[in-house]
Amino acid sequence: MLKQIVFIVVLLLTISVFAYTIRRIAGFFRLTAPFPVSDWGRRIQVMLKVAIGQSRIFRFPVTGFIHALVFWGFLVITLGSIEMVIDGVSGLERSMAFTGWFYDLVMASGDVMAYVIMASILFFLVRRIFSAVKRFGGIEMQKKSKWDAVIALLIIFMLMVSLAGINIAYVQLHPYDYQGVFPLSTRIGERLSASVYQLHAWHEIWWWMHILLIFTFANILPYSKHFHVFTSVPNVLLSRLEPLGYLPNMESVTKEVRMMMDPSTAFAAAPEGEAPPLRFGVKDAEDVSWKNYLDSLACTECGRCTSVCPANITGKKLSPRKIFVDLRARMKEKGPGLLRDRNYDDGKSLVRDIVTAEELWACTTCNACAQECPISINHPSLILDMRRYLVMEESAAPAALNAMFSNIENNGAPWQYPQEDRLKWAENL
Repeated sequence: MLKQIVFIVVLLLTISVFAYTIRRIAGFFRLTAPFPVSDWGRRIQVMLKVAIGQSRIFRFPVTGFIHALVFWGFLVITLGSIEMVIDGVSGLERSMAFTGWFYDLVMASGDVMAYVIMASILFFLVRRIFSAVKRFGGIEMQKKSKWDAVIALLIIFMLMVSLAGINIAYVQLHPYDYQGVFPLSTRIGERLSASVYQLHAWHEIWWWMHILLIFTFANILPYSKHFHVFTSVPNVLLSRLEPLGYLPNMESVTKEVRMMMDPSTAFAAAPEGEAPPLRFGVKDAEDVSWKNYLDSLACTECGRCTSVCPANITGKKLSPRKIFVDLRARMKEKGPGLLRDRNYDDGKSLVRDIVTAEELWACTTCNACAQECPISINHPSLILDMRRYLVMEESAAPAALNAMFSNIENNGAPWQYPQEDRLKWAENL
């Protein structure tokens, strides 16, 4: 009974802290612009392929497969964690055993995957600490990012150690009547010798260690780059469905062009009471769409986008990963002030103060970054919106583009020649 009461108190505290954090993040979403979502059937197909099937991660065959094993293992082990919560609240033991063969399958899979994940995490720890993987570095990657990754890996490792400890102690405590199937823990337990009292003590120690690590990890994740544990699957579900090369028009500009081409549509294009756009493009964190902000929260900082960016490879300052790391940091910096006062201004902005014009204009919109991203972040769409702000609000395009704009305005074409001279090159052919 005491164990049950203590567990309920700890669970309620965990839920309260997590709810506070999610409420704060949800408030930041309310600051952002709309992003239309439709075609749910196709979205679910994409999610199953990219998020659950981990299709993009296999472009790095070895590390991709190991990462996929960790992900799939967590899916199975999460079912066991749900049972632990039910047991803790109800005071029961193995409360989901009534599901029969399904329970046996889940327990056997979770038991095997615990050891697989342990080995995988050791591999990732050695690689993270001792290998100089180029894409793990960059101007946006601070020291805390490295330690953030190491701490998360250590917590995951201890989660698997404690789970294995629970299973070994459980099958030894109930040698003839245990619920579920534990292929590896049973074999390991046979080689250990301990009294019933020792096994019971170890079972309780491992059980509490495992559940407290889960609760702690759940509340640490929203403050680290590993928030993608929660956000990556929804991010893929809500990702853009258009082809990578598609660049969306700005609806407000489209209306203006239609009015200019056909003044009779002016009333239809601008209904009475409709407010003009507050800003063209993206200047600061509150101008992005909610999907852009979700992208920033889901970003794993794996660096795959930057490693294939032709601008970055050729020495230019652009790093697609940095764009979303900067957006996440900027919203965290400015968001609280905007929630208090929508007119709040701290004298800085995402564009220029944090992301420079040089970075933005280095992008060739080749979409290599978006194609490589394992969780379907579309980097060029945000970069394009930032460039639109520079052009349409500040008239700050590069000289070559300004010349092209002037030619279009004066000559109706990007070239400097008037219309009547355009065919002179073909004379005397």
